[in-house]
Amino acid sequence: MTLKEAQEAVDCWIKNYGVRYFSELTNMAVLTEEVGELARVIARKYGDQSFKEGEKDNIGEEMADVLWVLLCLANQTGVDLTEELKKSIEKKTKRDAERHKNNSKLTK
Repeated sequence: MTLKEAQEAVDCWIKNYGVRYFSELTNMAVLTEEVGELARVIARKYGDQSFKEGEKDNIGEEMADVLWVLLCLANQTGVDLTEELKKSIEKKTKRDAERHKNNSKLTK
C-alpha cells in the first residue's frame, strides 16, 4: 500500500464508519496520546522498564495507530504525504549528505 492509498483508505473508512473526522486539534491530542503509547512499549522492550502484567509487546500495532492519526491529519489539512515525504528526503539528502558520515559518534 502506498502512502496515497493509505490516505485514501483512511478517508474511505472515516466516511463509511467514522461519521466524520475529529477536529484537527482533537486529532493532534490523539496523535500525542498514540505516540505516548508507542513510547511506553519501546521503553519496556528496549529500555530499562519491564512489561507490567497484562501488557504486551504490540509495537507494530502502536506504530500503526500513530500512522492512522497522522493520515487523518494529513487528509483533513490537505497534505499529500507522498509529496511531502519526497521533499523531506531531498532536503535531508542535501543538508546531511556528509554530516552523518563525518560524525564520529556514528562511525565508532
